[in-house]
Amino acid sequence: MKKHILLILCLLTTLVGKAQDSTNTETNAPTVAAMTYGYLSYNEVLQAMPDYAAAQRNITALRTQYESEMKRSEDEFNKKYVEFLDGQREFAPSILKKRQAELQDMMAKNVAFKDESVRLLAKAEKDLMQPVTNKLNNAIKHVGKELKLAFVLNTDNNALPYVDETMGRNITNEVMKAIGK
Repeated sequence: MKKHILLILCLLTTLVGKAQDSTNTETNAPTVAAMTYGYLSYNEVLQAMPDYAAAQRNITALRTQYESEMKRSEDEFNKKYVEFLDGQREFAPSILKKRQAELQDMMAKNVAFKDESVRLLAKAEKDLMQPVTNKLNNAIKHVGKELKLAFVLNTDNNALPYVDETMGRNITNEVMKAIGK
């Protein structure tokens, strides 16, 4: 009796397995062995783009402008501070308070400008890089669909320490061609 039950269970298991295989075939679901993936260094491709170099030049030029304005303001403050130190013994108390208030106001404005410039630089960098990253992301999607890849991995920052090249492929060159590099 136990042998008959064991034989029936084995036959049912085989039938269920075959039924699942036919279901996968009918729905055209890819099997694990048929799926492939792509991988690339996102930063390598991004930095090779001409648009990236142009955006970086614009960001550097803007940063230089802000730095020179901060330097000018700092020099102006230092000059006024030296004048204040040189004449503070001779100033009347009301003039001394006025000059101190001017220096404090200048310092506060310089700090506010520095904070605002950091915020504006970050926004400018985001705004300038957005079209570049969009172009790269679209190229990756295009190449992924063209090569019928299940997904694309980014190998930057040691996020992918091992890649089985028989199951996946490096799509760096294809993406560079897609972006016109």
